[in-house]
Amino acid sequence: DCRDRNIFTIDGADAKDLDDAVRVEKLPNGNYKLEVHIADVSYYVKPNSMLDKEALERGTSIYMLGRVISMLPRELSNGICSLNAGEDRFTLSCIMEINNKGNVVSSEVFKGIINVKERMTYEHVQKIIDKTDKKVLKRYEPYINDFKLMEELAIILKNKRMEQGYLNLDIPESKIDLDIDGKVINVGKYETTFANEIIEQFMLSANETIAEKFFWLEAPFIYRVHEEPDLEKVQELNKFLFNFGLKIKANKDNIYPKEFSKVLEEVKGKEEEKVVSNLILRTLKVARYEAENKGHFGIASKYYCHFTSPIRRYPDLFIHRIISEYLKDNYDVPEKWIESYKTQADDRAKQSSEREKIATKVEREAEDLKKAEYMEKRIGEEYEGIVSSITSFGMFVELENTIEGLIRFEDLGDEYFIYDEDRKRLIGERTNKVYKIGDKVKIKVKSASKLLRQIDFEILK
Repeated sequence: DCRDRNIFTIDGADAKDLDDAVRVEKLPNGNYKLEVHIADVSYYVKPNSMLDKEALERGTSIYMLGRVISMLPRELSNGICSLNAGEDRFTLSCIMEINNKGNVVSSEVFKGIINVKERMTYEHVQKIIDKTDKKVLKRYEPYINDFKLMEELAIILKNKRMEQGYLNLDIPESKIDLDIDGKVINVGKYETTFANEIIEQFMLSANETIAEKFFWLEAPFIYRVHEEPDLEKVQELNKFLFNFGLKIKANKDNIYPKEFSKVLEEVKGKEEEKVVSNLILRTLKVARYEAENKGHFGIASKYYCHFTSPIRRYPDLFIHRIISEYLKDNYDVPEKWIESYKTQADDRAKQSSEREKIATKVEREAEDLKKAEYMEKRIGEEYEGIVSSITSFGMFVELENTIEGLIRFEDLGDEYFIYDEDRKRLIGERTNKVYKIGDKVKIKVKSASKLLRQIDFEILK
């Protein structure tokens, strides 16, 4: 029973399904105790029930443009499962003792009941950390120390991950504001702060701890797998990076996350940071779910799973069932049960990976559609952007507000450009004018079509 503890949810202001709640305390030995409490959805959604079959069919919630196509009915996702402040809620909890080097020295997993003290937003937590807003500081005065400890621990955890080669890809998401009729009013960057980082680091720790624990138990499980990139892809990436005087050292035996993170550190804060981050992202393989643990390259982690979002992801719900069974039987589960769940883990992992691909595609297409709709009203307007990729049919330019458009060869001015495939650049036949990734250019919006989800630019001298 954890109802008397200062436990908080920290999410975006518009979040409705609150999966995770956290608490940090400093122990007498100087270590930190991190509590990650996750909604116990498996208590409500029983195996092979209609709810379960539909959840598996969907595989994931789809978040697009101010609406959610959720994996579970709203009565569960926003109601009884959601860790709403002031309500008693069942959880599956992971408690970790972490030393000042960021290592988890001990951990325990249990079923619990919590009552969230405050539903916090990233914005308010950041204001508390920065001590910038007197009103917010006064409102949360009793809990200021709680958030100070969270910040301390998150910095330690992040530093440790960065040393291991964690890829801190700083690619801003698009924030698309719609009016009451669903028409797009504005497109910009989704701003994140260190408050987002706090939750990110705590969830990573819980996911790693759970994955490692159940790996050594040889339990049937679903892991989040991200394998190292192919050497050919890395060599291809180096052709782009050459333009920035950068290189990733790799050979067929050794491709280390550390090499990628060095390059990301090198461009941090520079104009080309976003472009390089995007190029690295395109080089990496796509993460997926598997019943076998193969490590996670992007997080530079040997053991990783998705444990922290069972309201919106099926693999999390599935492994919650497995963990619950191990807890119930005091870690001595029948062999027959293990065999049955091993087969299920394989099927569920494949289905979840497929559904995730579809959800990502849907979310992306919805964004492209709204961005094109936004630019339809801005034909003829001029902007400055950065060359984000170069192809055999033209070059893509990304604007400050995350909108990307294509400049076809015929819209590159009055000369013929040759595509240099080796260096991934365009060279003017007459003037030797070169366009390469990361270049700043001035453009004019030539056309935009919501129907085709397409935006065309033309170059300005």
